[in-house]
Amino acid sequence: MKKRGETTAEDILQTAKALRWEIGGNIHEKLVEAIYTDAARIADRTVTREGVRPRFDLDHSIDHLVTSRIWGFPILLLLFTLVFWITISGANVPSRIIASFLIDTIYPVLSDGAANIGLPWWLSGLLIDGMYLATAWVFSVMLPPMAIFFPLFTLLEDFGYLPRVAFNLDNIFKKCGAHGKQALSMMMGFGCNAAGVIATRIIDSPRERLIAIITNNFALCNGRWPTQILIATIFIGTLVPTHLAGLISALSVVSIALLGVLLTFIVSWFLSKTWLKGEVSTFSLELPPYRPPRILQTIYTSIIDRTIFVLWRAVIFALPAGAVIWLSTNIHVGGLSIAQHLINFLDPIGLLLGLNGVILLAYIVAIPANEIVIPTVLMLTVMVAGLQGVGAGAGVMFELESAIGTLDILNAGGWTLLTAVNLMLFSLIHNPCSTTIYTIYKETGSWKWTIVATLLPLGLGFTTIYLVAQIWRAVAFVL
Repeated sequence: MKKRGETTAEDILQTAKALRWEIGGNIHEKLVEAIYTDAARIADRTVTREGVRPRFDLDHSIDHLVTSRIWGFPILLLLFTLVFWITISGANVPSRIIASFLIDTIYPVLSDGAANIGLPWWLSGLLIDGMYLATAWVFSVMLPPMAIFFPLFTLLEDFGYLPRVAFNLDNIFKKCGAHGKQALSMMMGFGCNAAGVIATRIIDSPRERLIAIITNNFALCNGRWPTQILIATIFIGTLVPTHLAGLISALSVVSIALLGVLLTFIVSWFLSKTWLKGEVSTFSLELPPYRPPRILQTIYTSIIDRTIFVLWRAVIFALPAGAVIWLSTNIHVGGLSIAQHLINFLDPIGLLLGLNGVILLAYIVAIPANEIVIPTVLMLTVMVAGLQGVGAGAGVMFELESAIGTLDILNAGGWTLLTAVNLMLFSLIHNPCSTTIYTIYKETGSWKWTIVATLLPLGLGFTTIYLVAQIWRAVAFVL
């Protein structure tokens, strides 16, 4: 017995019979005709015939330029230089305004308020001189360049340009013994190295995926862009006339990013010839169509998904880092603070490498997150140089009025152009942050390869800046 709502085989046959009469008897001919019509339309758009002018196709015309062997890489350099130039030129004024508000205006109010309510000096120092000021530096140094750079970078991504970059790099990766899809994971690493490591899942070959994981740290992540931009602006940019400062600073940042790409190729080739030998895989890369940029939506999503995310991560790590720095500068052992003992111990090593003890200590403190390197360097430099800021004692940051104010702080800490150049190099070539290290272990399941991925760039970084320092000093001595 048929139940209510139940469909039987007879019902299906009756429906099929009714539909057959509605469709007609020539359904097969119509289907084949439609297939051949679509094939002819596709052929007309892609096949070039002698004596027939090809049909204009905007996507094809753009690809003819951006994926060209002649023009592809110059266009890449031009676009990224333009992005960095806009970022550097546009970040100075808002950075100065934010710093003036947070440090010149808010800080004295908090200090006076703590004194009026009778807050103990050590608690006031820990909360205001340590945690608050570290966070204030993070906002003033990182927020403006990120708020400009990330929307511009996202516009290129949404437009469909970044897959073309991967297409251009595919042949080079193949010659290095790596997988062409490594270009895609490397592009992801420019946003976040941990995300870049996870993105290597698109590579099927375990050997080539491991190469991509180990070398992903050579892609400058979100947390390292502000360091590169700030140092390039206040050291490299000041070497040339004002009207060229933004362009030269942008070119120096682009050069560091390109050096990271070059190191990716070199290390990938080295790994494929030594520890990770094997055959190179092949794959098909489908280029997505170009899409008109949705400017307002892109700005909104990039600020929420990237700028706010990175800034929040920096704040989370800046608060405890500021507390640690304040405590280390105010707890004394044998007449010197703990921070001073550590800096004195690291200084000979740092000077040999063209850096200083403050920078090495800052990178130890900043292992959880690269975002707090510059705030940590500035706080420790003020303490070591004996600078007094806004009427406070040791461990309190110098009052920042502009990028030149930051330059004054670093110069007081004994910085030179060599220090700035080697910091930019070391910011590119050093160990991954703790999040990336943990992600590498989760993806590989091996402590061995996690240690290799952590120590290989660190050793390469120390070697690079040591050689640069010795060559720099030798040339300076001869001149």
